[in-house]
Amino acid sequence: MEIQKGRVVGMHYTLRNEEGEIIDTSEGREPLVFLQGYGNIIPGLEAELEGKKQGDALDVVVEPEHGYGVKHDQLIQQVPRAAFEGVDDLQIGMQFQAQTEQGPVPIRIIAVEGDEVTIDGNHELAGVRLHFAVSIESIREASEEELAHGHVH
Repeated sequence: MEIQKGRVVGMHYTLRNEEGEIIDTSEGREPLVFLQGYGNIIPGLEAELEGKKQGDALDVVVEPEHGYGVKHDQLIQQVPRAAFEGVDDLQIGMQFQAQTEQGPVPIRIIAVEGDEVTIDGNHELAGVRLHFAVSIESIREASEEELAHGHVH
């Protein structure tokens, strides 16, 4: 059975950055299980998995525009420390939900200097070329319920 839209895929993966550092891995855990073709994983990886079979192992390089997007400088802003009312110890790397006119947006703190805090609304992997080592562990037909909901149950 080949991977195609509407099939449930189980895979192990290791994700590395350009320097070869491990960003994430499923090693030591259950395989990642997802519904192919429904946008449940990044587009660049999903496209490369199409047509693969159980037992296949592959290395995939995903460019930023097909991964977590390119980094947008306008999503990096300085805000007053007072915007974090009730948080006494602001640290680099802390994550929050900012309330905007478009709804909640995840942000993370990238610098704290005096009364100014620099926040970044980009995904932390935006602008990063992603290197995946993948092994396909299982493929099955999705249930009608999974197809209707667009994800694995």
